Amino acid sequence: MADIDAQKDVYLFLHGKMDLKQKATDALVAKGFAAAKIVMAAPDKVGAVGDYMAMLWMPPNPDQIKVQCITGVTPVEPEGMIGLWKGVTKDDLFTIPLG
Repeated sequence: MADIDAQKDVYLFLHGKMDLKQKATDALVAKGFAAAKIVMAAPDKVGAVGDYMAMLWMPPNPDQIKVQCITGVTPVEPEGMIGLWKGVTKDDLFTIPLG
């Protein structure tokens, strides 16, 4: 597993599964992420290079969290539910079971 920088923000994508927010947060904290740095992802605000993305995977019935590192942010016109995240590039790091 990749080393985690607990000072970086983690943008959490729930894909509409609000009932799994606490479970996902607990799983991220157990892997070393700082609870105070977990931010609910929104289409109108993206993270910075080096920040993390954590998304419930695979919709519509997720059983894990896919953790990625943001590698680039390009300004784009927002598009649908993806919004500004359309311009974000990222690398997969690891997955965490939702157990």
